[in-house]
Amino acid sequence: MLGTLDGDLRASAAARPEHAAVVVRSERLTYRELDERVEELARRLRALGVTRGDRVAVVMRSSGEAAVAIYAILRAGAAFVPLNPTAKEAKLRHLLAHCGAAAVICDADVAERVRSVGADIDALGHVLVSGAEPWTVGAGADPGAPFGDVLDVDMASIIYTSGSTGMPKGAVFLHRNMHFVSGSIIRYLGLHGDDRILCVLPLSHTYGLYQLIMSVRVGATLVLENGMTFPGQIVNALEQEQITVLPGVPTVWHVLVSLQGLAERELPHLRLLTNAGAALSAARVADVRRTFPHADLLSMYGQTECKRVCYLPADQIEARPDSVGFPIPGTEAWIEDESGEVAGTGETGELVIRGDHVMQGYWRDAEGTAAKLKPGRFPGDRVLRSGDLFRRDEDGYLYFVSRTDDIITSRGEKIAPGEVERVLYAIEGVREAAVVGAPDDRLGEAVIAHVSLAAGVTLDEKVLRSRCAAALEDFMVPTRIVIHSELPKTDNGKLDRLTLMQVREQDAQARVLR
Repeated sequence: MLGTLDGDLRASAAARPEHAAVVVRSERLTYRELDERVEELARRLRALGVTRGDRVAVVMRSSGEAAVAIYAILRAGAAFVPLNPTAKEAKLRHLLAHCGAAAVICDADVAERVRSVGADIDALGHVLVSGAEPWTVGAGADPGAPFGDVLDVDMASIIYTSGSTGMPKGAVFLHRNMHFVSGSIIRYLGLHGDDRILCVLPLSHTYGLYQLIMSVRVGATLVLENGMTFPGQIVNALEQEQITVLPGVPTVWHVLVSLQGLAERELPHLRLLTNAGAALSAARVADVRRTFPHADLLSMYGQTECKRVCYLPADQIEARPDSVGFPIPGTEAWIEDESGEVAGTGETGELVIRGDHVMQGYWRDAEGTAAKLKPGRFPGDRVLRSGDLFRRDEDGYLYFVSRTDDIITSRGEKIAPGEVERVLYAIEGVREAAVVGAPDDRLGEAVIAHVSLAAGVTLDEKVLRSRCAAALEDFMVPTRIVIHSELPKTDNGKLDRLTLMQVREQDAQARVLR
């Protein structure tokens, strides 16, 4: 069990069985209870035929049961596939079919949707619903054929992300990969067993998921809240649960720094704030520091394909608020120019990453894998091409410049413009559509849609946004939709996205058809 995620749970359960592992409001699971419930569900999965190498999807909100599901899948020898429970049917159907899920564990309120899409998927044999029935095999039941211990080279997870084409890609990780990167992050954050981490981020998102993985590894307490809908509850949790670590994305910080009186609360236990998903502006960094003056703030950068790349130490946040620091422990990252040579100080080029946290490849996508993973400098070596442009200062600190593709990061979620554009194009009367990101202090990036309409068609922004909301997850719905008489084109006739990204609000208003 060395170097496996389930091995971490077993170790923490043995070392501190009565210590709180997961807290959700009044529900509290100790490490002993978490381990016992994981064992029960793992036996149930094995009895249903789930075995080593299978994929099991988890379609659940952040909860103690979601934590149980993730570790039970791992203990059964399978790989978990975390999916957003707000995903619409078409996307859910595609992802479940693509990963070849043998089973799904889901919340009761999404069970009907899961069963509906699952009826079309041959590989999907079982849907287990949280709270609907006991997750045990019962006395005398066959727990499934025994097999050897899970190894660190076994597949642990497939985590889906969106590529520049808009088609989801499943990044494959071994236990070894996830164990390495969680250990590296634990090291530079200084996490320990007495920490109490408040996670408002979904466990279907890698940033939220790794809060669970790291908490279990060090034997800490993870306090879960589902989002920022009720910020007063977040403040209560900070105080009552004596939170020591608070991870967030720009949306989280926007809400918190806007709360009247929060800066005056002492919060004596809070020692560490982390930001990822999208960069904080220098002004927002100052707001966060002012609201939480006694806690350190670390800025971080990563990709789904390797989880984390670099971090900016807390003592540099005011001097270099725009930097994302330097590579995490045990890894390398450098910038290459267009010729493949290492870029000089101040030069812009693509960030390249080397380390044991890099994914094995994209599931069932050899072409995508070959484009992302390239031979390295040493025999048998391989590196991850980030697809992001960076520069490095004279002291070696890294700065994100832009994406080489068009991916938008909003509320900590990555959005492929093509996925939103397909919904817009499906609306009768829409002639052209282009979706771009615009810097936004609250969201990281706002999703801005630009459309032109067919002759004689009348559609307004409200109707278009409503249609998008019916077909897309909430974070994908455009913040603003600008209607043009015609979208700008490049010399070769393609939509000119760069021009659209440079259109400011007042310019866009001038082009709106009335």
